Amino acid sequence: MGLTAIDLGFRGAASGVFLLIALVALQRRATNQNALLGIAMCAGGMFYAIVTAPFFPKASWWWTMPIVSSLAALFWLWARAAFDDDFVLRRWHGAVWLAVVAWGFAVSLAWPQWPALAKSGGKALTLVVLGLALAAAIQTVKTWHVDLVMRRRRLRLAVLTINVVTIGLVAVAAFADIPVAAPGASGSLPTALSLFVMSMLAALGLLSPPVVAVGDATAAIASGEAERPTRVADRAAAERVEIDPILLRRLDHLMTVERTYRQEGLAIGALAARLDVPEHRLRQAINEGLGYRNFNVFLNRYRIEDARLALSDATQGEVPVLTIAMDAGFQSIGPFNRAFKAETGVTPTEFRREALSRPDGADVSEPRREMG
Repeated sequence: MGLTAIDLGFRGAASGVFLLIALVALQRRATNQNALLGIAMCAGGMFYAIVTAPFFPKASWWWTMPIVSSLAALFWLWARAAFDDDFVLRRWHGAVWLAVVAWGFAVSLAWPQWPALAKSGGKALTLVVLGLALAAAIQTVKTWHVDLVMRRRRLRLAVLTINVVTIGLVAVAAFADIPVAAPGASGSLPTALSLFVMSMLAALGLLSPPVVAVGDATAAIASGEAERPTRVADRAAAERVEIDPILLRRLDHLMTVERTYRQEGLAIGALAARLDVPEHRLRQAINEGLGYRNFNVFLNRYRIEDARLALSDATQGEVPVLTIAMDAGFQSIGPFNRAFKAETGVTPTEFRREALSRPDGADVSEPRREMG
């Protein structure tokens, strides 16, 4: 009974924190996809903590277990939105979640009449759950090296590990026919502890003070902000972060004068080596000093501007778009086309056609200076 009391305590605390996070997000009237998926994840965390708690009625499993299984799909979508700044929620993403729920209900309802068939369907559903957990893990690793947000870099692996381990334990238990998620089982307390730790990490990520950033290195220097260490943390925060203005100047020189962004496959580690600074300091400077959340977005700002000038140049009218893209630092035409349209609103070919059709050589669009 002592372990059961601790189990229930962790679950109650985790549910309270999840509820607090959801209420804060609603109070801030956040309506973007990250906020909505975050609220859904909090609701899912509360639901999971309650229905897998000791003494929860087993008679309710026919409708609770399908929803619990679908949380893997919700977590996958949350990981995509949280760790990929270019992710856009589509209708088919919701269809995936609904399909998992429907599959779970089919297995649950078929169990009394066709237990063998339901058991096979349950194992297949477990494979789907594991696949979604693996996809979320891959998403975290895939975008790790270009992530500039130190707070997100610190939290992402911890949060992801706890979630994946929790989902994995339930999935493996289903294959082995071990009721790990069942009330009072030996795996129940570790699950409760994982939920509590996950909720606390999520709360720290949400309630940490925001960062106020300067637009870019050139603007920082021109405005005089670089004459003193730039204070980028919220003024109400007790801990303030200072960005070295000399580092911003040197970075701006590399980008605008030496055009280092043209180097093929340029990574932040190589750029830090050029500047002779630790990689974490450069990440902090680009993120908190310039406002970029993603290293590729930072590089693409200069690369797209380079390509815009080339595409507007009548003397380069016969130069293939692919050549211009690769000269600017892109490795293939696909990423260049996507980045160019995201920045300007038109394709490179359309941009060139409109730019060269203007006798005054005026630019055809204003770049969208969004900081990732």
